[in-house]
Amino acid sequence: MTPKRRFPKFEGAAGWKIEKVDKLVETVTPPKKLPTSHYAPSGQFPIIDQSKLDICGWTSDHAALIQDGLPLIVFGDHTCILKLIDRPFAQGADGIKILSCRPKVETYFLYQYLNYRPVVTEEYKRHYSILKEKLVPFPNAKTGEQQKIADCLASADALIEAQRRKVEALKAHRKGLMQQLFPKEGETEPRLRFPEFESSGEWEEGTISDIGTVLQGYGFPERLQGLKTGDYPFYKVSDISRSLSVGRTFIESSANYVNENHLKELRAKLIPAGTTVFAKIGEAIRSDKRAITTTPCLIDNNAAGVKSIKVRATDFFIYLTMEQISLIDHAGGVVPAVNKSAIEAIPVKFPKVAEQQRIADCLGSLDDLITSESQKLDTLKTHKKGLMQQLFPLVEDDDA
Repeated sequence: MTPKRRFPKFEGAAGWKIEKVDKLVETVTPPKKLPTSHYAPSGQFPIIDQSKLDICGWTSDHAALIQDGLPLIVFGDHTCILKLIDRPFAQGADGIKILSCRPKVETYFLYQYLNYRPVVTEEYKRHYSILKEKLVPFPNAKTGEQQKIADCLASADALIEAQRRKVEALKAHRKGLMQQLFPKEGETEPRLRFPEFESSGEWEEGTISDIGTVLQGYGFPERLQGLKTGDYPFYKVSDISRSLSVGRTFIESSANYVNENHLKELRAKLIPAGTTVFAKIGEAIRSDKRAITTTPCLIDNNAAGVKSIKVRATDFFIYLTMEQISLIDHAGGVVPAVNKSAIEAIPVKFPKVAEQQRIADCLGSLDDLITSESQKLDTLKTHKKGLMQQLFPLVEDDDA
């Protein structure tokens, strides 16, 4: 049991051992658990529970404090979220296991391995019963190899976190800039204008139908789905989400394609390139996800699009405008939905096309930078994953 790659100092060292998590940790019982009603927005000590948030609340209750044996690993019984806690904290409501490593394994080493081979299950039950049976390979703790691996991966984590903060800072800057470049509610001029437009006067007030054409989707018969190449992409809401999940404003690939003969069969008219597309029905509306098409395409009937009217707006200005509109506020029905007429009637403000283009160029450049930095973040994550594949041996009977 040896990894593919070892640091030079340990190349001739003995092979790794392998044991279940249950043999490597002890569970820690907190002095008391704080119900959610005791979560405060500020305090001396963080409250940790099984949610995705690193810190779920704050408390100044010393009687609830866990501070011995730090760092400790916290595992969410129902969410399977793992956290490494290195400062005194209090446990929130039920639903977590607090794990203290025995001398056989270094805490950060075990934490990294459990993230590398996570618990994956959809069953709603006490997941610690699964985690404690997982096999963990590890070298002798006395040689320093565990610490060397932990330090290496900690350095990778630091790079990833720094890059993540950079991406989040750019996104926050973009959001603030948008608020400056578009008029506030009840106003007709933005607080920030480019010098050449400072004396251009108020923005025009109207509706979506004044600057864009609302385009509808088509039903997509199951028998036509699954074609991986073809003349035209047929976008679903899932394609829009997938594009945005990798930091792309423009949607360029689809899970499904259609050909010319399918267009005739569906009696469908192509959605032009440059159309802002989005979900128009169901809970997906609440996500406010928007993307711009880059080629003629079709969209399914759970989506809609807005294409600019050439003399009234630019495509990217339509995208920026739709970005600021919460469609759920214009939806109706038991299942939330917005129809064509409801979208057309949404009030908007807009300047002349030349100013629209200037705004679009500015924010488009910022979007390109965010995409580039997001790709760097993905590259760092991929590098770390590859590093872990080299530094940890494969456990054949681990089904994670």
